Amino acid sequence: MLPPSDTSEEQLLLTGCLAQDRQAQYRLYQRYKTAMFSCALRIVGNDHDLAQDALQEAFVDVFRQLASFRQQSTLGAWIKTIVVRRALATLRREQRMEVYDPERHPEPVVAWHDQLTGEALEKAIGELPAGYRAVFCLIEVEGYLHREVAEMLGISEGTSKSQLFHAKRLLQLKLHHLYL
Repeated sequence: MLPPSDTSEEQLLLTGCLAQDRQAQYRLYQRYKTAMFSCALRIVGNDHDLAQDALQEAFVDVFRQLASFRQQSTLGAWIKTIVVRRALATLRREQRMEVYDPERHPEPVVAWHDQLTGEALEKAIGELPAGYRAVFCLIEVEGYLHREVAEMLGISEGTSKSQLFHAKRLLQLKLHHLYL
């Protein structure tokens, strides 16, 4: 979840950052770092070091590209897009993106249990292959559309839908095994 948007404070931060004011840049970073770190962490699969790398690189990009921010969305949404792209680039750099292989992931049959916890679900999401996890988190957690995810990942919309479908199936399988 992004911090609440106070447009006048955000405008002051934006103006200060554009003027290369280090204190304004620090305040902007402080305002968004927690939410953006969580977003990066979900995408890179609970690897704190990779998430921190992605976050730092993203904020370097934010400050370099701030003059191109057209204010068609909130500043937080714009920053989040940069963080998502940077986290995905970090995954690609680490060569952790996997493509769907139907032979490796058969269709599970799941009977859900009342003991399913948020911790168990988070652990299962973290264990998904990186490609599945990225699409799942971007669509189901972050609320992006398949069209947007496809553009961010450089894949087709159909591939995004397929990756999400198979991510959900694999999640069901993982959770099923957890509660047998």
